[in-house]
Amino acid sequence: MDNSQIEIYQLENGNTEIAVHLEGESVWLSLNQMVDLFKRDKSVISRHIGNVFKECELEKVSVVAKNAITASDGKVYQVDFYNLDVIISVGYRIKSQRGTQFRIWAHKILKEYLIKGFSINEKRLTQHNKQLKELQDSVKILGDILERKSLSNDESVGLLKIISDYAYALDILDQYDYQSLEIKYTSGKETYQMTYEEAISQIMLAKKAYGNSDLFGREKDDSFQSSVATIYQTFGGIDLYPSIEEKAANLLYFITKNHSFSDGNKRIAAFLFLYFMERNGILFDKKGNKRFADNTLVALTLMIAVSKPDEKDTMTKVIVNLINKRN
Repeated sequence: MDNSQIEIYQLENGNTEIAVHLEGESVWLSLNQMVDLFKRDKSVISRHIGNVFKECELEKVSVVAKNAITASDGKVYQVDFYNLDVIISVGYRIKSQRGTQFRIWAHKILKEYLIKGFSINEKRLTQHNKQLKELQDSVKILGDILERKSLSNDESVGLLKIISDYAYALDILDQYDYQSLEIKYTSGKETYQMTYEEAISQIMLAKKAYGNSDLFGREKDDSFQSSVATIYQTFGGIDLYPSIEEKAANLLYFITKNHSFSDGNKRIAAFLFLYFMERNGILFDKKGNKRFADNTLVALTLMIAVSKPDEKDTMTKVIVNLINKRN
């Protein structure tokens, strides 16, 4: 976190250039670093930060993290660091040349992000619609071939397998469109139950391999413990999430949405989702192949991250249908 900083440069042509050094999923600055960035007194920056939270512009628990810093006297102190959301909020409150330079930069970056983001999403939507149309056309062509031609046994088996595979994917899309997705083809009750303590232990192991920040896996509150416990909730002695797939889907959803850690939330959610499935024997099919591809896992996690709270039931049903025994 010590290397995380923002620097403002004055170019020879009079323009301003800002260099941003990322740490993990965001930029983190201490109070002293923001004083240096905006060239204002510490009391001024501190007052603006206080007003950001006082006015409920941001929730402190999700944008502030403590980090151990060794001072010039050799002692170690716990220092508050503030992420990019706080830095931008303070930057829009500062009345100075540096504040103006920062706001111009932030406005430019946000405008570029919105324009490029819209362009990318529009392109993806067009591609998805085109792929779906091609898929539907392919199934229709194959059906017509079967009606017109007498096929050999090998040809029939091959074509019927393709139609069968495509039909399931199209059926899932159709059910999604008409809000009629159901939980089915699941593997029954789990044989392994994850505990909070074991989950934390596994996260620490993952941190050694994938954590690129001291904040990776650092809990901000008790929400992670709640995420693990919730998938085992019962009502009247009956599991709210009866099958392995339902528990796995909801585990992925809760960890992603609760944002329990200072860094690495989506990676942790995806890792524990895989770990839970593997321990319950459904991560691989009977031939030892992955139940779903890596890009599917990425898509599922991002799909949850951008979904609305009232879409939870649909999101988890989609996941169950993508990891059930039909795959």
